[in-house]
Formats: sequence, structure tokens, C-alpha cells
Amino acid sequence: MSPDKSKELNKSYEFVDVEEKWRKRWEEQACFEARMETGRPAFSIVIPPPNVTGVLHVGHALNNTMQDVLTRYHRMCGDNTLWLPGTDHAGIATQNVVERQLATEGKSRHDIGRDEFIERVWAWRREKGGTIINQLKKLGCSCDWSRERFTMDEGLSNAVREVFVRLYKEGLIYKGDYIVNWCPRCLTALADDEVDHEDHNGKLYHIRYPFADGSGHVVIATTRPETMLGDTGVAVHPDDERYVHLADVGIALPLTDRIIPVVFDYHVQKDFGTGALKVTPSHDRDDYEIGRRHNLQMCKIMDDHGVMNEMAGVYAGLDRYQCREKIVADLKARGLLEKVEEYEHAVGHCYRCKTVVEPTTSLQWFVKVKPLADEAVAAVRKGRINIYPKTWYNTFYGWMDNIRDWCISRQIWWGHRIPAWTCNACDQLIVETVDPQSCPHCGSKELQQETDVLDTWFSSALWPFSTMGWPEKTKELETFYPTSILITSFDILFFWVARMMMMGLHFMKEIPFKDVYLHALVRDKHGKKMSKSTGNVIDPLEVMARYGTDAMRFTLVAFAAQGREIKLDEDRIEGYRFFINKLWNAARFSLMHINEGDEPVRESIGTSQELPLVHRWILSRTARTIDTVRTGLDEYHFNEVASGIYQFTWHEFCDWYLEWIKADLFSDDETAKKQARSVLLLVLETVLRLIHPITPYVTEEIWNVLPGKRSILMKQSFPERQHDWIDETAESDMELLRGIITGIRNIRAEANVHPSRKIEACITNINENQATLVSSFRSSIADITRLSALHVQPKTKKPDDAATYIFNDVEIYIPLKGLVDTTAEREKLARERKKVETQLQQVSNKLENKTFLAKAPEAVVSKEREKKKELDSRLERIAEAEERLTKQSVS
Repeated sequence: MSPDKSKELNKSYEFVDVEEKWRKRWEEQACFEARMETGRPAFSIVIPPPNVTGVLHVGHALNNTMQDVLTRYHRMCGDNTLWLPGTDHAGIATQNVVERQLATEGKSRHDIGRDEFIERVWAWRREKGGTIINQLKKLGCSCDWSRERFTMDEGLSNAVREVFVRLYKEGLIYKGDYIVNWCPRCLTALADDEVDHEDHNGKLYHIRYPFADGSGHVVIATTRPETMLGDTGVAVHPDDERYVHLADVGIALPLTDRIIPVVFDYHVQKDFGTGALKVTPSHDRDDYEIGRRHNLQMCKIMDDHGVMNEMAGVYAGLDRYQCREKIVADLKARGLLEKVEEYEHAVGHCYRCKTVVEPTTSLQWFVKVKPLADEAVAAVRKGRINIYPKTWYNTFYGWMDNIRDWCISRQIWWGHRIPAWTCNACDQLIVETVDPQSCPHCGSKELQQETDVLDTWFSSALWPFSTMGWPEKTKELETFYPTSILITSFDILFFWVARMMMMGLHFMKEIPFKDVYLHALVRDKHGKKMSKSTGNVIDPLEVMARYGTDAMRFTLVAFAAQGREIKLDEDRIEGYRFFINKLWNAARFSLMHINEGDEPVRESIGTSQELPLVHRWILSRTARTIDTVRTGLDEYHFNEVASGIYQFTWHEFCDWYLEWIKADLFSDDETAKKQARSVLLLVLETVLRLIHPITPYVTEEIWNVLPGKRSILMKQSFPERQHDWIDETAESDMELLRGIITGIRNIRAEANVHPSRKIEACITNINENQATLVSSFRSSIADITRLSALHVQPKTKKPDDAATYIFNDVEIYIPLKGLVDTTAEREKLARERKKVETQLQQVSNKLENKTFLAKAPEAVVSKEREKKKELDSRLERIAEAEERLTKQSVS
């Protein structure tokens, strides 16, 4: 039976049409829907919900490709598999988007009121909120889209209320005044991990604080002189004898008419600076704690917009930075500014709008996190939760052991409104899951609900179980909780991952996931952060349109080594597109020879030892590749999976096996031809199954045209380990044959022998078994390397004009006399030598430059050293070629 012409592949891989075709077909056949069959192991993963305002960036592409690879792998392994998708309501970010829309109409949210504003946000979400979900579908994500969740869905909102009320009644949520991070732009409090600390070149101001009795002064340094208006004390160490006499004297606070006390506190480092510390309890966290210990007054000098208030006296009404300039000028005029130094320090910024945050006291809602954190730490220490890479354990422990209470209230409108009411009649606080109609204490119906909403991360912390129906007992929770793995970026380890551990353990009495994989951040090819301003952003949507989704996915997996940084180069994406094309062309070639009735089953090809060497070798290499891929996926070594597949598919299956079996495929020997087709089909099917989780589109399209294929590839089983295929003798024998062929090809290339010209080659320094092997494959080697004759002589004298290649002590040589134009070749080598010597001089100059060695990144220096090594090697090869030409001329 001949090949089925109706199932031929197109000459080139048209990825746009193929991707659209298979997205529709997978959806039509409900391929992604989770099943809950008894007796099967479960694999589940919840997507880190992207912001509803988001569009796909390269970090999303990496994260979701890795999740999809594992999901498709476990689905093919027969597991009950659930990848649960959804989006986050992204309180501050989404509110900002809608407020900007209102601004174009000349309105603010206060103009239209809370209810109408919330409806405007929901309308925006209905119109625009599906953008990133559609982009994830285009990426090939095989989520169960029928289970898509949104953190403001009714079910999830009920879970949020339930958790809040329970924690409140357990005494783990409280309301109180505390120092918080305040964003003057977003007008809301921020949790510690919502503050991005960036290095800033600022100034350190040294200010004279006069003693109240006029006997002298102490110099105090600060980066924020405007906050001195809120100072209510000066702290010194109890053992610092320099300031003992000030206990009853105090300090005359500059630019005010206030006398503030000197307090003695062990927090102060007496050997740092002057040993004196200004204490501003309302605008610094450490100062707040000192103030509480010594009962210092609270003096809040700024309003919510970062503008000085009436407590700032004559400076009231000034923006904080205008106030700073005015205060510095006034201090200088009064002789109280001793000096100003340039000073680099970390400054906190709002993670959303990048405004510098202002520590300030505020009445907020907090979670007492320590009891919850202790549970999470214990689970990790006992190995119930594993973190990959392991280098993150110490960071996790350090942060959790020093965790502060979590500020969960936000002064915005979009989000889960805090389920707490105050009775206007008796001032009692009511916290319930259901809106109360009257006060349970006095019966009054005059109730006022809290206007604040919860931190977005509060609802996200419940994601692994709220999305499966909690607080109800559901089949989903029974089957898929705890989830198998969480894959996310390391930069939200504390924003989200740690909090999911806390909430899962507290409310489910079980870990939320067994493994946590923290992937690296994607940088540009130079290791720099991608940003629109620098123009180095790689847009995954543009890349997918240019090179195809499979090429993008394969590149991301290939780069996904366990670490903190991925340097992504678009040239590499193009390179992996060539790999996709290579696979396509290999399949096209195979299908030209495979017949409709051919079967890949092992029974049709006999036992391994009955097969010719090349078939035994490719089956052995296939078995080892299956091991590499399965182990890599099980242990989350994604890059090793990609590398193993790439090396096998391109360099062994395509470059060697297909080339080698052409003689059988075109021969008149029906037995050899059938064997070749059967093994070829088996290996091709195995390759497609192995690579499908990474490159689903191209593999599905190829699978669809293989003989006898009725079911789609993603529903097929993943290749099992095949240790009985492993044949070390076959691998060793083929290594020798491949080494000889490579040697002959290299000599031809370096000597510039025309590809069509047939030449003679000799194999020497070879033992008896090797000689027998090579002799039996003399015809195959000659066909592949265009030889007129191949001589196998264990011991022989090499001609002077011969070019040599040595592989594992076996020597391959080719007499070059009469094969090359020595004059033209000598001129060519001279030009190449000059070019290489120029490049080598440039590299050597760099490596001898002490400034370059001291200031350049180690990776750059290492690259230059590798370049020098390669150039030195090229010079050696040029010298060897020149020597051969000289011998040819003499002979």
C-alpha cells in the first residue's frame, strides 16, 4: 500500500492557519475539561490569576507555558488533570483605569458616587476584562476554561467574607491605629510587600538640634528634613554618657517653639553618627515603636495627599517636597544646617503608580499574621511543601520569621468591601457574613458599613480553595486539593505564595500545594530589565505572530533553568523556529515513505537484536530521550527537557537516522524497507508525543496525517520508559561510525573540497573489532560522505600531503594532492589569518585593560576570554592548513 497522498503535509509549516484550526478543534472536543474518575491519580494546578487589566507580557508567557507543559504531560499520563484559570480584580490597578476614563469625561469617582462607579468598573470588565484570557488561549494554554474564575465572582466573594469573619472572631483580625505605608497618589495604605524599594541618589542633611538650656547642641542626620516638624523626641542610648545630663533638659526643636524630651532607648546605636536619633512617631515605623515605648506624643504633619497640614505651622499647605526645600533654606539661614552630603539610599515606591510612599499613622484593619506564618513555616520545614529552586528556602524563612502584621484595608472603592458595620446608636462594631438589618446589641437599624475594601492579595490568598467551591464541601476539593504545584515568579513569594500557605493551612487544615516552583524573571539578552522607555521589550504576541507560538513556547522552556534571571534573545526564538521547521520537514520526508498500512508496534519490527545496527541505535537513543524528558518534567528541569528533545530530534533523528536509512527506503529489499518504515514510524510518533506538551500545534498537525490516526494527539498516552530498547553496544558502534563520517566531512570542508567531488579516505590506528565494524559499513559511509573508496588499514603510513582528523584515537586521513588549488587556498588562508589576528589583538587589548577587568560584568569578561580561546584555536587550524599546503607543494 502506497502513502496516502490526501494526508500529505504542506511544503512549509503555515503556523497561523494551523494554530487557529487546532484551538477551535480542542475547544469543540472539550479536550481541556477536567475529569474526576475514580482510581486515577490527580494532578491540579491553579493559574496565578493575571490582573483583569493585563495584557500578555513575556513573564506571563513563560509562566503559563511552563504550567501548560506540565498540564499536558500529566493529562497524557492519564491523570485526572485540572488546570484552573481565572483573573484577579486588581483593586488599585483597575480602579485607576476606570478613573482615567472618567477623567476624559471631566468627572471623578466622587462626582458619580460609589454605586455608579462600581457599575462602571463592572461594565469595563465585561467589555475589556477578557483580553488576557483570549491571549492565553492563543498561547495554547489548555486550562479548563469552563471553570474560569474571577476574584469578584459571587462564590469567591462569599469565601472572602467567610474568611474575614472567622479570622475576626478568632481575634486574628483587628482594627487599630498603626504606622502604614501610604500612597499619596492612590490615596490608600499599602502592605509592606506592595512597596518597591529603589536606590535613590538623595541627600543626607546634618541638622543642629539645640539643647533647651542653651548649653550646646547635638547634630542629627536625616534624609527627610520636612518630617522634623513631627518630631516629638530625641532618642539616645542609655549607656551613652554624652547625653546623660539632658534627661531633664530636653531639646528645642528647630523652626518651632516646642521643647521635646530626650528618651533613652536601646534601639539607638550609640556608635553610629552622633549617637542621637530624631523620633517622629507618626512618620517612621521604628520611631513609632520608640514613641509607644516612651509614651511620646503623636504629631501627624501631612494630609493624605502628602501636603503639610496645620500641625506643620507656617509650612502648612506646602507639598512635602516644597516643604523640604523651604525648611532646608530656613535651617541654613538660622545657622542650624551643619552640612549636606550626597547620599544613596533605598526609597519606597508604590508598586502600582511608583509614587514615593509616606510612612504615616492611620486607622486600618490588620491581620495578626504570626500565628498563621508559624503554621506555614512548620509545613515547609517538615517537607510538606517543597520549594524549587532550593536556594529560596533561607529567604522564605528569614522573611516569615520577621513578618509584621498585614494591613488589609484599602481606601478605594473597587474590591471586596469589608463586612463590618458600626451602629450609629451604640457605636458597637458588627462583623458578619450576611448584611445585618439591625444592631444585635441595641436593635437600632442605623448601621454604617466600612467604606474600605480588602487588599487584593487577601482574596488571592484563598485562590487554591475558594475557586473549588469552599466553604462548601465539593467534589473538586475532594479530588484536586491540595494542588500539585504552584508555578509563579519569585518576586511574589511573599505577596501571594506565603499567604496562600497560611490561609490554606488555617482553613483547609491542609497545604494548598505540594510543590512551589519559583521561576526566574525574564530580562533582555544583556540581562537588563525590559521596559518600554529603553525599547528592549520583547512582546510575546508580536513574537508569536512573527515566528509562531510553538517557537516562542520552545524558546521559553529551553531558557527556563532554575535561577533568578533569564536572558532572552529574539535571535534564539528565530533559531527555534528553524527547529520547528526541521521537525516539519522530517515528518514530510517520513510521510513520503510510510504507507497507510504501516504500524509502529514493536511486534512488527522484531526483537531489538534482530534489527540492523542503525535501528537498534535510534531506538536506544529514543529510550534515553524518554528518560531525560520524563525525569526532567518530574523534577521541573524544563530546560533539560527542551535540550534533550532538541539534541535528539535535530542531531540524531534528523541529521543521522533519516540520512542513514535513505538507502533502505529507496532500496528494492522489501524486508529492509518495511523494517525502516516501521522503526521510522515508531520513532516519529514517539518524538511527537514527547514534544507535544511544549509545541502542541505543530505536533498535533503532523499527528493528524499519520497512518491510522483517528484521535487527536493530546489525548494519546505519553511515552513510557523503554529500558529494554537501550543497547549500549549499538550506541558505541554508531558513535564510532558517526565520528568517522564527521571527520571526513570536516576534512572536506576545511580543505575546501567541492561537495560533489568524490575522494578517497583511509581509516587507521584502529583495532580489529573496530575495523570489522567499519568495513561492514564501508558502502554506507562512502555514500554519505561522497567517497570513491574507503580504506580500512589498522596500521599504515600516512602521506605527507594528507589532512588528518582523530576521533577517540582512530585516525582518519584524506590525501589532498590534486584536490585543491594550492595557490588560491594559500591566499584564502592568508586573508583569514589577517582577519583573525586583528580580532585577536582587539580581544587581547580588552583583557589586558585593568579598567575593563575591574568594571565589566563577569559574564562579559568571561565571554571575551572564550572569544580569545576560540580565535587562538582558529589560528592553530590555519597554521595546520598552511603546513599541509607547503607539504603538497614540495611533493
